[in-house]
Amino acid sequence: MVAMDYTNLGPSDLRVSRVALGMLSFGANPDRPWVLDEEAAAHIVRRAIECGINFFDTADSYNHGQSEVVTGRLLRAYARRDETVIATKIFMASTPDEDGPRLTRERIHAAIDDSLRRLGTDYVDLYQIHRFDPHTPVDETMGALDELVRAGKVRWIGASSMYAWQFQKAQFAAERAGGARFVAMQNHYNLIYREEEREMIPLCVDQGVGVIPWSPLARGILAGNRSLQGTAHTTRAKTDTFPDGRYDRRADEGILEQLSRIATNRGVAQAQVALAWLLHQRAVVAPIIGATALHHVTDALEAMSLQLDADERAALEAPYRPHDVHGH
Repeated sequence: MVAMDYTNLGPSDLRVSRVALGMLSFGANPDRPWVLDEEAAAHIVRRAIECGINFFDTADSYNHGQSEVVTGRLLRAYARRDETVIATKIFMASTPDEDGPRLTRERIHAAIDDSLRRLGTDYVDLYQIHRFDPHTPVDETMGALDELVRAGKVRWIGASSMYAWQFQKAQFAAERAGGARFVAMQNHYNLIYREEEREMIPLCVDQGVGVIPWSPLARGILAGNRSLQGTAHTTRAKTDTFPDGRYDRRADEGILEQLSRIATNRGVAQAQVALAWLLHQRAVVAPIIGATALHHVTDALEAMSLQLDADERAALEAPYRPHDVHGH
């Protein structure tokens, strides 16, 4: 078994595995047939912990809060609290009857208490804003997040997909107030969506912010679970509509051809090559993988030891064409 690598998350003292397990796939949801209930999720979470993964990412909105519930129960079952790094998020409505997305002081304070209750813990290691809120003053949002850090409910704060100017505006507001700044950026980044390399990635490199990409396998396209033409091979690929319209079928074909060629030559899964490429990129700390089968964890682990040479990386990157911005 490949030994897990660990590194610090940006400027924080959080020591995290080079792969994070995304918990969106867990916590039964009738609207998402591919989501696993607690019993089915237990095997995957236990295997992840046995393989050395200590970084787990969820959100209050995932499966109407049930992802946080399952995350808390399974981590308590298989690991000590001080052995895990728990990340969750706020912004989207967590229940059907809740008001729409917002990052007001009132909402932030109420949401963290709800998340802590569902997770069954006194604190979260990384609390992230799921998106930028243009309707709430950024000073209010950053001030409330700093209050959570000072209260001991949150150790570090992070952000997810937004424009680089929005991210920097929030960082400046925090610095001006002498409060907590973001240490991580969870953004949409993979072999067929590299628009983050234009501004966000260089900003994170300059500021020392850790990048923890979501959808590192483009919702299964890079793993071969679905084709650009719409052919689906798994339950998730057949029912998860997220990729529809977000990737360019013609522009991405060249990348997939090179990915398939390199994976075949190496005798490994396409997912391993795609994750290995991402792990080579500047500022990337830990791609957040979604797993609905045990081999998804194994592929992620094997990717850490797969060293792509310069020619292979160039072959994967050369066919890339610009995409419309998605995920903000």
